[in-house]
Amino acid sequence: MEAYSVERRLASIFAADVEGYSRLMGQDEVGTLRTLTRYRAIIDPLIASHRGRIFNTAGDSLVADFASAVDAVECAVAVQEAIAKENADRPAGEQMRFRIGVHVGDIIVQDDNLFGDAVNIAARLEALAESGGICVSRVVWDQIRDKLPYRFDDMGEQSVKNITRPVRAYAINTAAVVSSPSGMAPVKPVVKQVSNAAPIVPRLSIVVLPFANLSDDPKQDYFADGITDDMTTDLSRISDSFVIARNTAFTYKAKSVDMKEIGRDLGVRYALEGSVRRTGEQVRVNVQLIDTESGAHIWADRFDTDLADLAEAQDEITGRLADA
Repeated sequence: MEAYSVERRLASIFAADVEGYSRLMGQDEVGTLRTLTRYRAIIDPLIASHRGRIFNTAGDSLVADFASAVDAVECAVAVQEAIAKENADRPAGEQMRFRIGVHVGDIIVQDDNLFGDAVNIAARLEALAESGGICVSRVVWDQIRDKLPYRFDDMGEQSVKNITRPVRAYAINTAAVVSSPSGMAPVKPVVKQVSNAAPIVPRLSIVVLPFANLSDDPKQDYFADGITDDMTTDLSRISDSFVIARNTAFTYKAKSVDMKEIGRDLGVRYALEGSVRRTGEQVRVNVQLIDTESGAHIWADRFDTDLADLAEAQDEITGRLADA
């Protein structure tokens, strides 16, 4: 039996989410997703420019790792300053505010996912941060307090969910810049300027539209929905992809839709649509990948399989789609 191995390493974990995201989605799902896409077009390049890598994304939240605590915190500051500037140029109804938590610890890497207490603690710190704020752990504070010119407000020991021991937390006050230990004038992190041009749609952005049930039995709708859910999950595992949440995608179920309009509304470059026909244990899946900018079909294929090999067929679909 082959031994199971995992990759462990020390990393600075950056966790962010949108303040009041559930409320925003309850008010306007499509508009909120459109706004989130625009803001992610600001955040993602800042993470890359600070040598970070995005691993986990789900809805409004994202997790990235950095080799340096300084890089992670400078990135957090740059993100919040860029978001504040973007909010200043937008009507109140189109603004978003993020909370960010940063922690350093041992993590487990599996494919494109991160696991471990370090990830959980970063997420808990993010929940402690104020809207538009940054919260870091004592471990991070120890590493950056003599290297970055910001004031740190001690929040004391915090008991956080599913973490055995309390976590000492510090809020970063970027407005209060202090002198560096060397006596040199502190230099604030450089923030990329965001233009007022049309938002750039992420290249690997996609929505999986609900697959149509072509079986004679309407009870098989659940089966087609399951294929849609699985495809959404599989595509979200592609590195650097931005995949629209299934709850939003399902608002288009059984509707005649214009692909260009979907692209504009959701801020995605591609749409995946298809159909499922189940006869007994046999399954036929038709899939089409559509460019929402032009409305043109980029790729289409048909897969005939049975229920026993359905998972393998889905892996093949995802692989071919990633290549396309």
